[in-house]
Amino acid sequence: MTTIALLASLTTLGYAAWYLILCVASPWGRCRRCRGRRYHRTAIGTRRDCRRCDGTGRRVRIGRRLAEYVRTEYRAGQQ
Repeated sequence: MTTIALLASLTTLGYAAWYLILCVASPWGRCRRCRGRRYHRTAIGTRRDCRRCDGTGRRVRIGRRLAEYVRTEYRAGQQ
């Protein structure tokens, strides 16, 4: 039973490390609302620029936002 828990924790730790490296190397990801197409369909079927990404198709990853928040709070506490 302990080997399964150890394997699960190592897998989780590995995934977290991979995501952290991904956020540092490539902070931009596809917009989840428009899926990177830069527009989305409205209820009547017309195309509109995506409001979440401002029509770019890219957004800052959640992990990058979290890292920036922690960095800002750390620096604010040092003053």
